[in-house]
Amino acid sequence: MPESWLDIAPDSPFGLHNLPYGVFSEPGDPGPRTGVAVGAHVLDLGAAARAAGSPFADAVSGPSLDGLLAAGRPVWEQVRATVLRWLTDPAREEGVRPHLIGRDRVRMHMPFTVGDYVDFYSSEHHATNVGRIFRPDSAPLTPNWKHLPIGYHGRAGTVVPSGAPVVRPCGQRKGPDDPAPVFGPSRRLDIEAEVGFVVGAPSRRGGRVPVGGFADHVFGAFLVNDWSARDLQAWEYVPLGPFLGKSFATSVSPWVVPLQALEAARVEPPVRDPEPLEYLRDAKDEPWGLDLALEVRINGHVVARPPFAQMYWTPAQQLAHMTVNGASVRTGDMYASGTVSGPEPGQRGCLLEMTWGGREPLKLPDGSERAFLEDGDTVAISATAPGPEGSVIGFGEVTGSVRPAEE
Repeated sequence: MPESWLDIAPDSPFGLHNLPYGVFSEPGDPGPRTGVAVGAHVLDLGAAARAAGSPFADAVSGPSLDGLLAAGRPVWEQVRATVLRWLTDPAREEGVRPHLIGRDRVRMHMPFTVGDYVDFYSSEHHATNVGRIFRPDSAPLTPNWKHLPIGYHGRAGTVVPSGAPVVRPCGQRKGPDDPAPVFGPSRRLDIEAEVGFVVGAPSRRGGRVPVGGFADHVFGAFLVNDWSARDLQAWEYVPLGPFLGKSFATSVSPWVVPLQALEAARVEPPVRDPEPLEYLRDAKDEPWGLDLALEVRINGHVVARPPFAQMYWTPAQQLAHMTVNGASVRTGDMYASGTVSGPEPGQRGCLLEMTWGGREPLKLPDGSERAFLEDGDTVAISATAPGPEGSVIGFGEVTGSVRPAEE
């Protein structure tokens, strides 16, 4: 990789091997615009493209990533190669530098317009722990779990950007010994550390996206906190699944890391037993397991470091399953991995697991304990991946603070 004329710290998570996309504004701006994170700066991509007369200028000049997502893989690759050339060719410095803004000066926004939203349940460790918590006398995994990626359709309208407050939800709850349900604020508010994927190029209704077509349709990855009201969820989810316990808020990180930046992070997924049906088998020599290291913090204190490389079902398999019945995907559709958890206690991606259903509360440095979240708590999830030449690919973080219920 050629060196940049821009001063970028060698250990920057937003180095030249990354170049993630987001939507930003500055104080006094007329509106949000598309940017690329590079070192301690944001490149105003639309302004730079217009100044250079780039053919993709219109696609990257809107107030969201929607135009770039819809442009398709050849344009994605062209934009990335062009930005890299701008930042490494000394002859381009004079034209590009005026379009660089310090990242500490910008405000980040939702990166794209969310279409449909699907959430999966693809960590064997998470699913096994949940099964043991709720069904201690039965097999922890349901009979279908190792045959297909289980998922549900979420609510796109309550996907919110990082930093947006999360109001404690109200709803019905009923404990196992309660004679009848009651209404009120959730008492078991939880998080789920996940990785999300956004669709760029749509698929045809009635068609299918094979596992090998993943990179032709999915633009990139980002972080997700799927906030969950466990008490509301427990009472409502039989027999149809998550509803109000999930739909009040889902937070996403501001930077979308393009799939091209994750090539060095691709790994073989865990061994599948039994072997999945043909449409779910990994494409030959094209594994889409990803070696991402997540970190979860509550009020600044690290409570877990979940490993994404151990996810049983990959994002390529999730997309293949999501479309195998002929359902189409559209530009801006997003789907999330499900809670990321590993085999060790310090690798669990939600409080339900960390506290074993609330029976083993976490102890925080200030002496307080948490079985589930309290009002005023702030949760931050970050992640990194290995890049080429020893570099680190950063995802930034997704954050949210809990506000009291509005009763």
